[in-house]
Amino acid sequence: MLSWAGGGFCGGLANTVGHHADRPPERLIEAKLIGVLDAAHAREHEVHLPFLQMVLGEFDLVPIIAGEASSQAAAAVLDAVWGGPETLIVVSTDFSHYLDYRSCQETDRRTAEAIERLDPSALEPESACGRVPVRGLLAAAKRRSMSIARLDLRNSGDTAGSRDRVVDYSSWALFEPSAQQPTEGG
Repeated sequence: MLSWAGGGFCGGLANTVGHHADRPPERLIEAKLIGVLDAAHAREHEVHLPFLQMVLGEFDLVPIIAGEASSQAAAAVLDAVWGGPETLIVVSTDFSHYLDYRSCQETDRRTAEAIERLDPSALEPESACGRVPVRGLLAAAKRRSMSIARLDLRNSGDTAGSRDRVVDYSSWALFEPSAQQPTEGG
């Protein structure tokens, strides 16, 4: 079951987000695509929210955690909230956890290749703790004939600290068939 985040967000920028605080969007409830389980969100942290608030200003947010839902369920929820060009879908997950630098690079290379092939079945449990929503997004993107571009792939050993135990930081952008992909340098 996918879970909607009840309650609200705190912090200096919280007022810019039109959060569905009382209940998730009606279309998700009616389609029985989502349940409410506030405890599922208790230990989550959203690092993207301040960036999105600074870039987008005011916007509506539908925060969802996939847990152990099926990839098909995740894809169905994404399809249900997918609007037009005004819709931004952010799927966030860690990749490998606390491997040494070289092992992390190898594991994350395989994960990145699967993502870039839009191949949800190639994501294994060690690929990403959030593999369920990533699989759902990849399935939806493939069905929509979207293209994908890697924005960055690195781990904490590339930026600071020890290379004994590292964590991955990667990002991609998906594009509708009619959308123009950014070119190198702009």
